[in-house]
Amino acid sequence: MGKALYSYWINRDDKIPGTVVRTSTIPEELGRINYLLSDKTGTLTQNVMVFKRLHLGTSSFSHDTVDELESSLRRGYESGTKSKDKGVFASKKGGRKSVEETVRTAIEALALCHNVTPTRETEGSDEISYQAASPDEVALVQFTESIGVTLWNRDLTTMTLKTPKGKKLKYDILHVFPFTSETKRMGIIVKERKTNSIIFYMKGADVVMSKIVKSSDWLDEECGNMAREGLRTLVFGMKVMSESEFDSFEKRLKKAKSQIHNRAEKVQSAVESIEKGLELIALSGVEDKLQESVKPTLEMLRNAGIRIWMLTGDKIETATNIAVSSRLVGHSQGIYTISDVNDSSVAFSHLDVFRNKKDTCLVVDGASLRYCMEGPHRELFAQVATAAPSVVCCRCSPTQKADVVLMIKEYTGLQTASIGDGGNDVSMIQAADVGIGIVGKEGRQASLAADFSINQFSYVSRLLIWHGRNSYKRSARLGQFVIHRGLIISFIQAVFSALFYFAAIAIYNGWLLVGYATFYTTLPVFSLVLDTDVTEEIAFQFPELYRELQKGRALSYKTFFVWVAKSIYQGGVIMLLAIFLFDQSLYQVISITFTALILTELVNVAFEIHTWHWMMIACEVITVIIYFISIAVLPEYFDVTFMVSGEFVWKILVIVLVTALPIYLGKFIQRKCFPASYTKLK
Repeated sequence: MGKALYSYWINRDDKIPGTVVRTSTIPEELGRINYLLSDKTGTLTQNVMVFKRLHLGTSSFSHDTVDELESSLRRGYESGTKSKDKGVFASKKGGRKSVEETVRTAIEALALCHNVTPTRETEGSDEISYQAASPDEVALVQFTESIGVTLWNRDLTTMTLKTPKGKKLKYDILHVFPFTSETKRMGIIVKERKTNSIIFYMKGADVVMSKIVKSSDWLDEECGNMAREGLRTLVFGMKVMSESEFDSFEKRLKKAKSQIHNRAEKVQSAVESIEKGLELIALSGVEDKLQESVKPTLEMLRNAGIRIWMLTGDKIETATNIAVSSRLVGHSQGIYTISDVNDSSVAFSHLDVFRNKKDTCLVVDGASLRYCMEGPHRELFAQVATAAPSVVCCRCSPTQKADVVLMIKEYTGLQTASIGDGGNDVSMIQAADVGIGIVGKEGRQASLAADFSINQFSYVSRLLIWHGRNSYKRSARLGQFVIHRGLIISFIQAVFSALFYFAAIAIYNGWLLVGYATFYTTLPVFSLVLDTDVTEEIAFQFPELYRELQKGRALSYKTFFVWVAKSIYQGGVIMLLAIFLFDQSLYQVISITFTALILTELVNVAFEIHTWHWMMIACEVITVIIYFISIAVLPEYFDVTFMVSGEFVWKILVIVLVTALPIYLGKFIQRKCFPASYTKLK
């Protein structure tokens, strides 16, 4: 019931609207997170792409020079019209293309090589919106529209572009090779109806495309420059195919698709047969803006003692730039990069160097990560990486992301949380102790697979620092109190049996035993779920308080045995003092001890409360009223005449005082001599 209530409060929190708890059994785990593993795109960033730069080898264009790009494009279409007999991509003199032709070729590649679908609210309207699985593609198509080349129409077999002068170019879509996390590229073969030119376009990550396109002296340098600016890069290549070349490829592709065994591998092999010798035509760079309040959120989580890892598919330069700009890496921290490792011995030397560095963020790429985790140095990598203030893993596959989570859990044994927004983050989310999914541009796969669904990354701080703290502290106190409630009545029974020669007689039975676990103690004990040890303002002002929760001191063997000792003491005192003070009325031992037991439990609840809530007071008062009513309606257990006497009242108060006062004095001394951190801030 307590966990269900915690989940309800999280769902109804107005400061984190849209949050959904999909697993109500683990809200207290939010209060013990030591490692938070996060995706980058769509998680730390908005996944709202804005076009920033286009590099064509001989020229580079940005927002500042978009007018120059637009004029070059217009001249390119004019020159293309004059040379239409030679085809769209013919140069004026059969040699190297002019700037105008290069611009036109690049812009048409951006406008054709994608899986974007234009939509209109009303048929025939000039207002177009674009739909696609990837916001990168939408950003590029919107950019081409802004400079005059519009994706006018698209269906399964055709695509239409509208040129700057309003002319429409129609293309037949012959084949589409979609993007996958394994290939990291996508391709399309189109045929222009006017010239019958068959063109194969391909775009993808530079690490893949650099091996496919013809060698270039500028690609690696420009990719590095854009990455250092925090831009996401895509490399575009193309090839004009002859009819015979296309027919030969289509036969190979059909044969591969007809195979029963290893069909996917054979289809990919057929596609790779035409990927050789592509002409490098453009390098694009788009910016993914940081989500709202990411910087203060990461800073707060770091101060709370949570080590943050960023696992992304982007290249090292882009990921490092985002890590610095988002303050994942502190201003005073250094950065150590492990990249291009192709041997386990090299991986060991890097790890040995990093082990001796202090307050340094570790950045490692996917290839190097494989040698670190799969080789003989897995334990060393786990040792140095988990001790780092933050880690950035680049070029990670979904499988590697999950492996990293499992490695941290296996090596440290501490609580982990993973957060992501896309389908490629599902494996990482499900591998962690707590999975958090963000509803983003990439759909709801991560959100539906996670334990908690949120709308933006900044909600994590409230989820962990406030709700995690309250859920963990309340569950710890509630669980131990329930154990105490059962133990104290057991020790009363044990003392009773020992005093009466171990006779097999139950001191309480029937309605008393049922009522003790329900009517007489449930409300006060359960009201502990309303307690807060610190205010919301203090929890966020001093996130360092979260570090105490990570140590698990609120629920440990020590606290368990303290509650056991408390149960033994109070159970023994209630029974022994009842016999000592009421030696002339031992036949009333049931009403004597049971009344003392109920009042002692109510006092125990009061001692455990840090912040009183009106419902807590109501629960205590209602329980007392219920008990008084039961005295009247259960005469077979209680002697009303005896219980209203002055002697009964003062002796019961003495028993309760002796059971409760030492407990209170112990708590008082502990708070004065060994105060908890949160008590100093009140």
